[in-house]
Amino acid sequence: MTINELERIASQVRRDIIRMVHGCQSGHPGGSLGATDIVTALYFDQMQIDPANFRMDGVGEDMFFLSNGHISPMLYSVLARRGYFPVSELATFRRLGTRLQGHPTPMEGLPGIRIASGSLGQGFSVAVGAAQAKKLNGDKHIVYVLMGDGEQEEGQIWEAAMYAPAKNVDNLVAIIDYNKKQIDGSTDDVLNLGDLRAKYEAFGWNVLEMNGNNMQEVVDTLNLARKNAFQGKPQLILAQTAMGFGVDFMENNHKWHGTPPNDEQAANALSQLTETLGDY
Repeated sequence: MTINELERIASQVRRDIIRMVHGCQSGHPGGSLGATDIVTALYFDQMQIDPANFRMDGVGEDMFFLSNGHISPMLYSVLARRGYFPVSELATFRRLGTRLQGHPTPMEGLPGIRIASGSLGQGFSVAVGAAQAKKLNGDKHIVYVLMGDGEQEEGQIWEAAMYAPAKNVDNLVAIIDYNKKQIDGSTDDVLNLGDLRAKYEAFGWNVLEMNGNNMQEVVDTLNLARKNAFQGKPQLILAQTAMGFGVDFMENNHKWHGTPPNDEQAANALSQLTETLGDY
């Protein structure tokens, strides 16, 4: 798929995010908008998957885990646009009885969702386990996991970070959505993360960096990570992103972590995002 095609899909995903969060007046638009390019590239360009025949065990295909589950609007849009479930179902986001819960859960039977990821810090460990299971089973596919940068403040993250290199889980690509914002302010102010590259390298990871809002750079870096897989080390990608990317008044503002836009703000946001695949 071309870069232009991926960018067009990402634009529609961003429209979906705004409409979903506005529609129920609840949810997390900021991080969802910022991580859109990364997950769009994974599902539409990188991953070997079969959306029409989703399997919970992920045998014989690449797998993706969203560890920072609060940015579910982005994931739901990507999954729907990729064919896992009807796009029309996006209109039920956070509604009573919906399969599209505010934080993803497999209990609702939604194709594409394998774990509950409302509690931060757990998805990374699950991804490590899934990747190791693939290695033990001789399954030559890659496991991807997306984490938030604020999520790096969870202790369980560092247990997983220590385990993967120690056990040569080299079919794992972990990505940090590094927007330097979290619910209460900047990561520097809440709990300074220090040098994440140096920390992961000290644990034995191969670390790459990219602009997570530049589709060409995202695709090139993901291609490099795939090339580096199965060579003894897990991969960590530090993805520099902007919270709220694509909507000028939301960009780099932590207040949009979990605040839905009102009618006027939603109209403004949608005016900045091109409808490319048709709104649901």
